[in-house]
This record gives sequence, structure tokens and C-alpha cells, in this order.
Amino acid sequence: MSEHLPPEALDEWGAVLRERLGLGPDDLPIDVILDLAADVARGVARPAAPFSAFAAGLAAGLAGGGAEHIRDAVAAVTQLAADWHAS
Repeated sequence: MSEHLPPEALDEWGAVLRERLGLGPDDLPIDVILDLAADVARGVARPAAPFSAFAAGLAAGLAGGGAEHIRDAVAAVTQLAADWHAS
């Protein structure tokens, strides 16, 4: 078995995660999460991407866990990453 998941398998992996974790279709926006990770990796540092994505998910969950909460948390982290070295 390969150590890395091919990009075309992300939807399948996402479906497995959703099922196992009891999540709905809108609870795991793969593209949004990947964009967040890329923004943090470029704007801050690559190792900051996974825990930044986790922090955004945690914040969204604590705020209620809806799609709007996910968007708000991701936007906040993305803005922080954009501003990280701008000042």
C-alpha cells in the first residue's frame, strides 16, 4: 500500500471519515481545508498547517459546528496567515 493518498482518492477518504466520525456532507469541506493548509504553509510555515487546520475545526465546532462557523474559522486563520509577515 502506498504511503500517500492519490488526489483522486480524497473524496473516498472524506466519505470514510464522515461515516466513521458521524459527520454530514457539509461538515468536512475538503477543498476549504486544503486551501487553508496551503495558505498557512506558505504564509507561516509548513509544519503550522496541520495544527492550524485542527484549530480552525475546533473553533468551528465550539462555535456550533455549522457551515458558517467553518467558513468564519477558516477565514480567521487564513487572514492570520496572510498577515503573519506583512507587518
